[in-house]
Amino acid sequence: MENVIELKDIKKIYHIGGEDFAALAGITLTIKKGEFAALMGPSGSGKSTLMNILGCLDRPTEGSYKLSGKEVAHLSDDELAVTRNQRIGFVFQNFNLLSRITALENVALPLVYAGVGHKERTQRAMKKLEAVGLATWAHHKPNELSGGQRQRVAIARALVNEPSIIMADEPTGNLDTKSTKEIMAIFESLHEDHKTVILVTHEPEIAACASRQLLMCDGLITRDEGKGVVMDVV
Repeated sequence: MENVIELKDIKKIYHIGGEDFAALAGITLTIKKGEFAALMGPSGSGKSTLMNILGCLDRPTEGSYKLSGKEVAHLSDDELAVTRNQRIGFVFQNFNLLSRITALENVALPLVYAGVGHKERTQRAMKKLEAVGLATWAHHKPNELSGGQRQRVAIARALVNEPSIIMADEPTGNLDTKSTKEIMAIFESLHEDHKTVILVTHEPEIAACASRQLLMCDGLITRDEGKGVVMDVV
């Protein structure tokens, strides 16, 4: 299976109060196409910083990041925007839905930015809502939906451009147990469909749903576990 993500000695340094702080202290990591990986670690371990770099939302201070063989540092801002909109689907803890428009319109938003016509984007958005079991709620606004339903809308929106990579940052953090199980079942289904799924969580039971668990501490990956293999990196 080909490598979709290749990191080599990735560092992210912040200058705070006249001092340097290493949010990422030298990450080397390879993720293969179709893999389901969970990034775990306590608050401040660097997992969200790493996710932002993986999602091309931020650039590293040092190191190499290749996405499907292309060096991300060589991409222009416009090329990065296209990558974020078309190749990567994002799911966030707080859903990030627009409150004044319907679930269907929220799901269709990435297609608006991509210049897709109204009829096609409506059809594609409805198809994704059907896939997450929310077709009957398509014309409801977010405040009329439960937390689990809102997250399913957010997942449908992340999928509407048919991205090859799904990145989810604490997607079950605001959900009850029942909704959490439903959301994780969707991610497992995406993995079975050969999507690459990268999940950030601080909950071991959520990480256990992934085929690979990466434990972070102090800006480093200290443990890499999956498929019956445990490797202490540091």
